Amino acid sequence: MTCRIDHLVVTAPDLDQGVAWIEQALSVRMSGGGQHPRMATHNRLLRLGEACYLEVIAPDPAASPPGRPRWFGLDAAGADTPVALRTWVARSTGIAASLASATEEVGALERMNRGALEWLISITPDGSLPLGGVAPALIEWPAGVHPAQSLPDTGCRLVALELHHPQPSRVGALLASIGVAEAGVAVSVHPAPAPGLVAHLSTPSGMKTLAAV
Repeated sequence: MTCRIDHLVVTAPDLDQGVAWIEQALSVRMSGGGQHPRMATHNRLLRLGEACYLEVIAPDPAASPPGRPRWFGLDAAGADTPVALRTWVARSTGIAASLASATEEVGALERMNRGALEWLISITPDGSLPLGGVAPALIEWPAGVHPAQSLPDTGCRLVALELHHPQPSRVGALLASIGVAEAGVAVSVHPAPAPGLVAHLSTPSGMKTLAAV
């Protein structure tokens, strides 16, 4: 079973703030997105390829309280928490098997939706980020369906993803166990005092970098 890089997740205390951060960093405009009623969150998207995108996600102040922890560690963030690249999501065509083979706990399988779009995703019960965000959530879309297909192509592409962690061997073992492979994207694991991600993207205005801090 092989998993592909599905999307990068940038979290923000406020969606407009997060969108402004990305648009300034990459010199492109974001589009698409919507509301996640079960999580009381909303998002905006940026296409990074045929089946890859970047997501800015934040609590939705207009939504009813979710009655559960929000995903992607959003409940742990305060109004002064900086916008940052927090984690990533890996796509599987057999998510149950991928979860069973994973060497780390990356969450329980749940069905989610945004409007008419539905998918399966792994979510930790407390909303925390596995391995501090370096471990991906797993996702499975219906056959022939992917959000990137409906997004305008701004010319941005993911070139490399660096995964930094105090226990790099755990990260490497997880990637091997779920078979992460992405043609054209260099995925590397590095020792570091704290978990973090660095994404390198090609854009119409040159190479750009997004990081956890």
